[in-house]
Amino acid sequence: MTGKFATMDIKDSDIIHDEKKEFMHEILIGLSKTRKQIPSKYFYDDRGSELFNQITRHPDYYLTDCELEILNSYKHELSALLKNESFNLIELGPGEGIKTRLLLDRFLADQLSFSYFTIDISKKYLTKIIDQFNVELPQLETIALNSDYLNGIRWLSANSSKRNFLLFLGSSIGNFDLNSSKEFLGMLRSFLHPGDYLLIGFDLLKDIEILMRAYNDEAGITREFNLNLLRRMNKDLAANFNVDTFHHYGTYNAYTKAMESHLLSKKEQIVYIGALKKSFGFKEFEPIHVESSQKYTLSQIENLANATQFKVVNNFTDSKRYFINSLWMV
Repeated sequence: MTGKFATMDIKDSDIIHDEKKEFMHEILIGLSKTRKQIPSKYFYDDRGSELFNQITRHPDYYLTDCELEILNSYKHELSALLKNESFNLIELGPGEGIKTRLLLDRFLADQLSFSYFTIDISKKYLTKIIDQFNVELPQLETIALNSDYLNGIRWLSANSSKRNFLLFLGSSIGNFDLNSSKEFLGMLRSFLHPGDYLLIGFDLLKDIEILMRAYNDEAGITREFNLNLLRRMNKDLAANFNVDTFHHYGTYNAYTKAMESHLLSKKEQIVYIGALKKSFGFKEFEPIHVESSQKYTLSQIENLANATQFKVVNNFTDSKRYFINSLWMV
């Protein structure tokens, strides 16, 4: 393989992302609802991404260490799956690339024949990862697809007949509720070929105190991460949120089995968003729902795979049994 720098915009699908326009639309819809909400994907501007990386390194946030343990323990087994054929290794959302790097190094050491595709709607995030891998792994063919996940997979499947090994790491699937996760994975499945693999991360249901610490870390990084969403709207949408008048509140919903993050207005107030030319009223203690993180049982994982026409090949877990990377096949 040869190193390759390529950022590809998915224009074949007639879907061209105007991130600011989409941001404006979703804020207008979300803050106009009786129960105000903002999609969690808007956490990740430059400052938000930096804060999230700090969260993943904090001792209270167990998820990253658990998944690193799993990938390090089972990377040889995963490498052996595709040692006799050429394939596409595809990652949905590159993050810092630390977890993926464990697999990339193993696959390259085992001289597997593959190309690495990373899919994200943020060009800045993709460029950072590609620059890094192009320097550190020049023998790796690395291709960035600037697209949302589903259109990226659809484009790749239409343009490559190779088997796909898809990575959806972290607890990203947890950002969907159970019905939305079925819809997303069903769509994903429709763009994959028979025999393709999906390695997907699930945070397991566990002691509630452990969950509460992970989403309310003692250093207050999660608080700053959530409040940064308001700062981003001030910067990108000319809003006038007073961040000091909002309170981060992370809690466990016993009915949905999900951790939830809210920003509570500390007082009755009106916020103007210049880009929308619209004001929004907040009552005292009124929440904005900004994130849910679904926690799973083993039976729920099995049921989700069956419902979306995947077969569970294996479940890889850490030594504490806090997290699972589940290997599925189409």
